[in-house]
Amino acid sequence: MKTRSMEETICRRLYLMGLLSLVLAVAMCVFVFHRAFTMQAWRALENESSIVAAQYSYDPKGLNALDLNNVRVTLISPAGEVLYESTEADEQEQMENHLSRPEVQQAFAGGSGQDIRDSATTGYETYYYAVLLPDGNVLRTSQDAETIWSLYNAALPAILVSCFVIMGIAALLAGFLTRRLVQPMLRMAEDLDHIQENVPYRELVPFADAIYSDRSMRESNEKMRQEFTANVSHELKTPLTSISGYAEMIETGLARPEDVASFGQKIHSEASRMLRLVNDIIQLSHLDASGSTHDSPSMEPVDLSVIAKECAERLMVNARRSYVTLSCRGESVQVMGSPSLLEELCQNLCDNAIRYNRPGGRVLLETGCTKEGHPYLSVQDNGIGIPKEAQSSVFERFYRVDKSRSKATGGTGLGLAIVKQIARIHKARIRLESEVNAGTTVTITFEAIH
Repeated sequence: MKTRSMEETICRRLYLMGLLSLVLAVAMCVFVFHRAFTMQAWRALENESSIVAAQYSYDPKGLNALDLNNVRVTLISPAGEVLYESTEADEQEQMENHLSRPEVQQAFAGGSGQDIRDSATTGYETYYYAVLLPDGNVLRTSQDAETIWSLYNAALPAILVSCFVIMGIAALLAGFLTRRLVQPMLRMAEDLDHIQENVPYRELVPFADAIYSDRSMRESNEKMRQEFTANVSHELKTPLTSISGYAEMIETGLARPEDVASFGQKIHSEASRMLRLVNDIIQLSHLDASGSTHDSPSMEPVDLSVIAKECAERLMVNARRSYVTLSCRGESVQVMGSPSLLEELCQNLCDNAIRYNRPGGRVLLETGCTKEGHPYLSVQDNGIGIPKEAQSSVFERFYRVDKSRSKATGGTGLGLAIVKQIARIHKARIRLESEVNAGTTVTITFEAIH
């Protein structure tokens, strides 16, 4: 699709508006002038008739001495015969009986009459005015439209020239005003960092806000991408360095035979850690894409208590290894969600609660409904807790409160980031309550099924 120029579009429309206004103005002027000229014609004929009637001495031949100023005068008897005609009308016209003429009939009936019609003698539209004289005859004056409109015809060239001048001025003004209108909008693009402060028109405020938000989001995403790449590189570099070092010692024969098994176990441990990290990164990538119209997970009714019980059963062995008591309680509540994603969410929360606990500690999975009727899933532990200054950052990717403990327990730093993304997809709210050396409670509150 060809991109249109806003400046050209506005200029064209302004010019068309000016042209339309000019046409309407001219049409209105013509209408007003026509009415004015018509009224002036009737008044002029009425005045001429009064003058001729005042000078009429009951002798038709005496009318020849009058200065008629291009006005045709006809004297008609009560029988309709033409007694006098001031112009050289054809013989047939003079011999016709004029009693059937509308203006003559009106004059005999009411003292005066008028009519407009095409004249058979001149071929032009003619204005007729008739008045009844004291001697019973009718005096009729008439004038051709060509004579009446002669002033208008003389002014027509000036009117046309004025129209062309106005159209030219309108084109120049449309271009000038359009440039003045568009230039402030073009200047907005010169400083996108402060675009909200340079909005020239109120109607552009939503547009500027959208650009600023999009720009901020892109910058934030770019920063997040760079940080994510740096974190992934750092996280992969450590195990790769260990694997490479142990493998090189075995390859070059520097490792004693009795140490080969130990080195192999360390290589396997580091490779497993890398595999978990890669799996978490892949999971996050899928979750980032989820929720859009083209890649959204299928939702169905899911019982949170079933999810919690199955999660507790899967992690029971891990809990025993860490000497942590894992239990589950609560009522059966249903939400609309993806079973696999909700299982992942519950497992990550429960796994964190076990990993950051102490020997003899406990972890409780609980399901239920809030007072407002919203289903929830909470994971509570009495472990090491999270400092207040770190609580707002624990759901960020690769963030660890205790890095040494996380690496020792095999954490990737992505578990809570995955929890955050799954909660976003389900439009759920996360509430974290924690106190150092007292424990942590994470509650996921879902929307009720209507």
